[in-house]
Amino acid sequence: MNGRRCAVFAVMTALAGCGQASTVGAPASDRALSDVRVLPNQASSKIQHVVIIFQENRTPDNLFNGLPGADTVRSGQNSHGDTVKLKPELLTAPFGVDHKHRAFKAEYANGKMNGFDRAQSICKPHATCPPKDIRAYSYVPRNEVKPYFTLAMHYTFADRMFQTNEGPSFPAHQYILSGTSTIENGSAIRASENAFSPSRKFTGGCDSPPGSHVTLIDAAGDEDQHMYPCFDRLSLIQLIDAKSLTWHYYQEHLGPGLWSGPDAISAVRNSPEFSTDVVAPPSQVLTDIAHGQLANVVWVTPTAKASDHAGNTDGSGPSWVASVVDAIGKSQYWKDTAIFVTWDDWGGWYDHVPPPQYNSYELGFRVPLIVISPYAKNGYVSHVPHEFGSILKFTEEMFGLGSLGTTDVRSDDLSDCFNFSRAPSRFVPISAPLDANYFLRQPTSTEDPDDDF
Repeated sequence: MNGRRCAVFAVMTALAGCGQASTVGAPASDRALSDVRVLPNQASSKIQHVVIIFQENRTPDNLFNGLPGADTVRSGQNSHGDTVKLKPELLTAPFGVDHKHRAFKAEYANGKMNGFDRAQSICKPHATCPPKDIRAYSYVPRNEVKPYFTLAMHYTFADRMFQTNEGPSFPAHQYILSGTSTIENGSAIRASENAFSPSRKFTGGCDSPPGSHVTLIDAAGDEDQHMYPCFDRLSLIQLIDAKSLTWHYYQEHLGPGLWSGPDAISAVRNSPEFSTDVVAPPSQVLTDIAHGQLANVVWVTPTAKASDHAGNTDGSGPSWVASVVDAIGKSQYWKDTAIFVTWDDWGGWYDHVPPPQYNSYELGFRVPLIVISPYAKNGYVSHVPHEFGSILKFTEEMFGLGSLGTTDVRSDDLSDCFNFSRAPSRFVPISAPLDANYFLRQPTSTEDPDDDF
């Protein structure tokens, strides 16, 4: 706690200096609307815990196709003007689609959304995969992901949730902490790709091997700069510490990595809390809930096998998410918790909704978002535009943290997804093929949970 109290002055100073750090290029109307608080005043007294479950690499058209009330389609256009039917593929399909920034640009095709046949892809050795030009045009059958559909239909599903960045996991995990991937407060230079060590292995963070680098993108959209993947930037974690509140970030393994978000923020990496509040493996969150040790703000990232990441997942992702939600729902924490389940990037998969373009790296394609809480609207589909900054803004308002001054400024606060004037709803357990005990029994892993190419 001493470290948290000592951080107050430093954080407030940083806030004063970073102002509108990541609103460069955003329309004036977005900046003007961003400061309007819509959540009712009593909301902050009803939410004491925010849990952000960050899964991997899916779009609404791919993972929630056919969800009642949601905007999904079963066909799309290719670059030749042909209509391509989306093909059903297992969650564990043996191929993945490129989701670097170059892939976003190819698929976005200047807003025509017809370049998904041009994205590169990889088929596992000795596997049978669709032709390269139709791999991105896929959807996961509903019976493969029943727990996700159960949660989305019972609580709130957002079909206008956009990944804020136009790239892969490493920068996306910076956005869910800082609302940006800028290299320092106030900069217009952003980390735009996954980080690599000198031996071309995935890495990321201030513990990366010497000589590691991440590609950067500038305001003109050029990716011709690199730097060591460790940033001098504000994050929600520092704001939480400044209020003497608690946080935990659950990840597959300790040390550097693409999903090791806090490791890449130098002030967090060097704080006393880093050694206690960055926790591995992810299943420890189940134990902490059972022991009455859920922090005020929690990020839960998966193992590679439970990640939904094409080519890595074993299909257990829906059960993993259900086990975390179920643990909270059956605990003392249900009555005052908001859970956000979202996916860190689109994974290269087809989506038909063109994202708003604020600058050279924002926004990316849609990703799913499920809002779960005793105050979440039941059976509701939100068509309001959201992005990762919306989750940060909700958290800032719930705990009176102040603003990061990044994309949280222009973002909404997800107020349409809640009804805080009603009595809290009773939790309904979620049926899933695998239960919490399955995940608690899994061996620890140091597998790097991404296979970008």
